[in-house]
Amino acid sequence: MTDLLKDRLKDRLKDKSAGTVRPAEEAAAEQDQSPEVRRNTSSVHGSDLLALAGAAVASLALTALLFTWIAPFDTVLGFVVVAYLIFLGSYAVLVSFDQNSVAVRDKVAAVLWQSLATLVLAALVMVVVYTLWRGKSSLVHSNFFTEDMSSTGPLQPLTAGGVVHAIVGTLQQIAISLAITVPLGLACAVFLNEVPGRYARFVRTIVEAMTALPSIVAGLFIYATVILILGVDKSGFAAALALSVMMLPIIIRASDVVIRLVPGSLREASYALGASQWRTVWTVILPTARSGLTTAVILGTARGIGETSPVLLTSGYASGLNIDPLSEPQVSLPLATFQLVSDPQPNMIARGFGSAALLMALVLLLFIVARVVGGRGPGELTRSQQHRRVAASRRDVARMSKRARLTPQPAAQDAAFRAPDSSTD
Repeated sequence: MTDLLKDRLKDRLKDKSAGTVRPAEEAAAEQDQSPEVRRNTSSVHGSDLLALAGAAVASLALTALLFTWIAPFDTVLGFVVVAYLIFLGSYAVLVSFDQNSVAVRDKVAAVLWQSLATLVLAALVMVVVYTLWRGKSSLVHSNFFTEDMSSTGPLQPLTAGGVVHAIVGTLQQIAISLAITVPLGLACAVFLNEVPGRYARFVRTIVEAMTALPSIVAGLFIYATVILILGVDKSGFAAALALSVMMLPIIIRASDVVIRLVPGSLREASYALGASQWRTVWTVILPTARSGLTTAVILGTARGIGETSPVLLTSGYASGLNIDPLSEPQVSLPLATFQLVSDPQPNMIARGFGSAALLMALVLLLFIVARVVGGRGPGELTRSQQHRRVAASRRDVARMSKRARLTPQPAAQDAAFRAPDSSTD
């Protein structure tokens, strides 16, 4: 038995030394040399497209038959709803011919949420296109951006009057609101995460309840406390305070969620390096969550910039330009849109849709600015910052090289010390 094992061991050693390949390894090598077949990883197949087309044709045909011959109705909404339900049922039946029940439920659910997403996107596009289409007659005139409505009547043409007073009022009110809500919102979000306890839980509960606060209640609160009790006149500043009441809970809530997502290992590493809690928050947590905090500010701004009733209660309507937010009524773009569209004259309605288009453009501009400021990831530098870092590194290298040339080397120092000894000898 031992001789047999020795012979097998010798054969294996010979095979390894000679570089022989076993038959199984030869077959594997032949398989590896065959061309690789590219697999199709797409989730959409031809049968799915045929099933969608067949279900769409069947739903339209059956719905038309139902609404014209069997049970005639006149509502367009009912036609669309019935056609959609028949489309889902027909698609499920067609898919069931080739797939099992689990795949059928999965494909029907995918079609359902994709169609709902398409419906929402179509509604958004329709709102934007309709607003631009109705307001294009006023947007093409330059006076619309440079004049106010103080000397313009409802019967005057679109070549007179504009909404510059509403643009200035919106920008000033939103700037004041952001100056109030951004520091307070971020500080409160940091407090909720860094100082846990009963009081923090109580504050979080109040913030969550205030996110559903009606805008008219915020306007009434500022009107009762600031205007009636404190005696402040109706102005853009009072309107900004009302908008701040609406924006603050949104910013706090969104910032709180974002700061929670910062990994705890970053905090622990900062504390292990000897940083204080304030230093950790300022240099680690806030830079890491910068992109999410920017989104929180955008959400708060979008909530406040489109409010009408708080501005109407706390500032009032003014047809002229007022650049002083601390006195006199000051109008905003949403309030100007509401007042202009309420007028029965077509030119005033066109001006109202033009101001609504300006409001959408302003929100888009604020969104772009916010993404440029806070859209970079933690530690990511802009091109100008990279250039400054490179220039600083080059200056450091030049300074160190100059210092190295001026500093005597050890060999030169030894020669300097030995030179007097050799002269005396």
